[in-house]
Parts: sequence; structure tokens; C-alpha cells
Amino acid sequence: MTQGKGVEAGQTVGDFNPSKKPKRNKYAFGCAILASMTSILLGYDIGVMSGAAMYIKRDLKVSDVQIEILLGIINLYSLIGSCLAGRTSDWIGRRYTIVFAGTIFFAGAILMGFSPNYLFLMFGRFVAGIGIGYALMIAPVYTAEVSPASTRGFLTSFPEVFINGGILLGYISNYAFSKLSLKLGWRMMLGVGVFPSILLTLGVLAMPESPRWLVMRGRLGEATKVLNKTSDSKEEAQLRLAEIKQAAGIPESCNDDVVQVTKQSTGEGVWKELFLHPTPAIRHIVIAALGIHFFQQASGVDAVVLYSPTIFEKAGITDDTQKLLATVAVGFVKTIFILVATFMLDRVGRRPLLLSSVGGMVLSLLTLAISLTIIDQSKSKLMWAIGLSITMVLTYVATFSIGAGPITWVYSSEIFPLRLRAQGAAAGVVVNRTTSGVISMTFLSLTKAITIGGAFFLYFGIAAIGWLFFYTVLPETRGKTLEDMEGSFGTFRAKSNNTNNNGIENGNAKVSQLQLATNLQP
Repeated sequence: MTQGKGVEAGQTVGDFNPSKKPKRNKYAFGCAILASMTSILLGYDIGVMSGAAMYIKRDLKVSDVQIEILLGIINLYSLIGSCLAGRTSDWIGRRYTIVFAGTIFFAGAILMGFSPNYLFLMFGRFVAGIGIGYALMIAPVYTAEVSPASTRGFLTSFPEVFINGGILLGYISNYAFSKLSLKLGWRMMLGVGVFPSILLTLGVLAMPESPRWLVMRGRLGEATKVLNKTSDSKEEAQLRLAEIKQAAGIPESCNDDVVQVTKQSTGEGVWKELFLHPTPAIRHIVIAALGIHFFQQASGVDAVVLYSPTIFEKAGITDDTQKLLATVAVGFVKTIFILVATFMLDRVGRRPLLLSSVGGMVLSLLTLAISLTIIDQSKSKLMWAIGLSITMVLTYVATFSIGAGPITWVYSSEIFPLRLRAQGAAAGVVVNRTTSGVISMTFLSLTKAITIGGAFFLYFGIAAIGWLFFYTVLPETRGKTLEDMEGSFGTFRAKSNNTNNNGIENGNAKVSQLQLATNLQP
């Protein structure tokens, strides 16, 4: 096969990693920042609703079940956006899909801020939910496609960073507007969500289109310019272009600025290849992607984040201001530890960081369940148990944020082959939001049925099962090119996928750099 200029046979992206620590690609960094800003929309909504719910319940005089539905239903609404986002991003491009997400959420925030009653508020959350669904799917996909392999984990973790940043902003908004009148306060909390969507839409103007989408549309000249800016070297840019051209069915020797692509990715046949007739490798990828999304949410993170004031009230804090300040502390801890995680993903690897994170979640959930049960059954106020409960809430969000939070989005966005990536990522988001919706819409009812301690015993059990799933099913992906990812799957022997210092799989060292992962036999 003809090799690109400057690329020798047998080379991989790992061969272009300098011996010294590479200088971080500032252009790719900026693109990842702008794309990941879409995740602020979900984070802000989660954070602000945790506090606003107290005032909505008092002002609109609604029941606990109605509050559960109000808080959790947006996750189900977001499924509409997530299901549409895969096809939309293949049709109009990743960049304009991000603009679309911000525009829809802007409309939803306006509607929620001016809601006169419960039904109108539900409609506003329906509109905002569609925008959130779009944002959740497109941010990690775009970032993975624009990132060089050496820093893909770092950059693809940014959506989770911005989710946490949005949660913190929502908590701060709760505290800032809590002193306003009952009718105005919660409406201001929800309404100021328009500002992140405005900043997002303006920021996208500075972003290029995804090079993979450009190649799939035959726009090689534009794709080459983007790859030259987002790669660590010219040679790596040539290699990435050659791999994507191969995936798009474009001859390696074709270097025209615009070419005709015969197998454009428009979504046809993707669902059949993912779920009806998958290869062993694709089946493994689908199980891994959907499983990591399920266990991330089923372990109860949204119950902790959305109902922090309720949990702190059960733990013994009754003053509204103190409860809101405690939730701000939760937001700060989540944000700090997610920032730590971004610098560890490409150094430690996905697998060890995820297993350590979920192990910490298991222990903190068990301890939280025990302490809340003791508080619930005690007739006196036990300060040590209250302190332990608060500490375990903070420990849980810290351990979640250092691994399970960011790695879910990084992992699920990088393991699918190009032809399946948009729809595969959308399927992961569907599982994520459905599970989150079930958890958030049942938490208050669950605590009444089996006590709040019992609820966290349940989440502890799910997290423990999740750790076993991750240990068994998920191979390491650090340092591999997106096109070479499929070769790591299909055997369910996660421990055997060892990597060398560059993160390139030893067993694949002899594979030609232009051989597609889609052609590798598991």
C-alpha cells in the first residue's frame, strides 16, 4: 500500500511520541474546551434543581412524587435529543450540532424561568432536556475525534469536568438567590441558565469541524488543515488522515481537496451492525459501553447530587442555608477531584483508575448507609454519625469524580469504530440518562419504602457488581488510535491487554499503521 509522505511502513501513532514529554497541543486543547462547554448545561440543571426543588415545592404546593418526577424526568426527555443527535451530527456536522444543543437549552431555560405553574415548568424541562441530550452525546464524540492519541484521555475527560463545573455553578446559584422572595428566587435560579448557552453558541464560532466528519464528507483539504493543527507532529497528522481515509473508503493515493465518498456515514445500517449482527469485537464494545454507562448512574450518583439537601437533612442539618452551603461543598469537592482525574487519565490509564474509583465508591456507600441507618434509628443526636455521613457524601463524590465520572465518557467515546461512533455514543447516552432518570425519580419514594440507609445499601450492592463488571469486561485503551481500538476487544480477557510505555498494545506492534481496526480479527 502506498505510504503517506514521511510515514514508513510499520509505524503507528505511538512511534511519533517524542521521548520527552510532548508539549500539549494548545489548539486541540482549545477545541476540547469549547466543545465540552456543552456539558455545563446538564451540570447546571442538576445542581440548580437540587436547591430549587425545596422552594418549588413550597411555592407551587406539589407533592414529593411530583418533585421526583420534576427532577428526574429531564433525563428521559434528554433521550429524545440523544437519539436524534447521532443522525443529526452525521448530517450537519459535529460543530453545528453543538450550536443546536445550546439553542434548544436556551429556549428551555427561558421557559423554566417564566413558569407560572407546574405543568408549564414541566414543558420547559422537556425543551431543556432535548438540548441536554444533544449536548451529552456530541461533546465527547467531537473531542475524541479532534484529539491526538497522546492526550485523548485528558481532553475527552473535559465534558465531565464541565458537568461538575455546571453543578457547582448551580449550587452557588441556589445559595445566591435563596434570599429572594419565594416566587422570584427559584425562577431566577432556573432562568440564569440562559447565560451558559449563550457563551456556548458564541464559543463554537471559533471551533473547526471534526476532521473525521470532514473526511467522511470528502473534504480532505479542510480535514488536513485541522489534523495538522490538532496533531503532535506532521507525521502523526498524515497517519491519522490515512487511517480515516481508509475508514471512509478513500484511496490512500487520493490527495484532492474535495473527493467523492461512496460510503458516507449517514447512520443507515448502523443499528443493525451494533445490535442485530455484531462481530465478536463489536458485541464486546457495545457491552462495555452500555455497561459502563449503566453502572455509573445505577450506583446512585444523581441521587446524591440531586438530593444532597435531603440527605443532609436526614443526617441532622435542618437549616436551609446550612444545607445549601453543604451542597456547595459537595460541588467544590467534585470539581477539584475531576480536575485531578484529567491529569491522571493518560498517565495511569483508564482501567486502574476506574477500578480504584469504583472501589472507593463501594466503601463510601457502605459506610454512608451504615451511618444514616444509625442516625435514623437513634433517638438522640449523634454528632459523630452526622459528621461521618457528611464525610462519606464528600468521599463518595470525590472517588466518583476521580474515575467513574470522566472515564465513562472518555471510554465510550473512543472505543467505537468511526462508522459506528456517533450512533454508538448516542446509545450509551440513552442508557446513561434512562438509568439516571430511574434513580432520580425513585429516590424519595425509595427512602420512604426501605429508609434512606436502605437506599444506600442498595446503591452499595450495585456499585460492587459494577466493580466486578469493569474488572472482567473492560480492557485498557490508553494510547491506542481510535482506528486501532477494535483490536483490543472480542476476547473478554481484559487483564491480558498490556501496554508498553507509550500505551501501544505490544501484540499489535507489527500491525501496519494503515490496517483498519475494522478489519482486525478478534
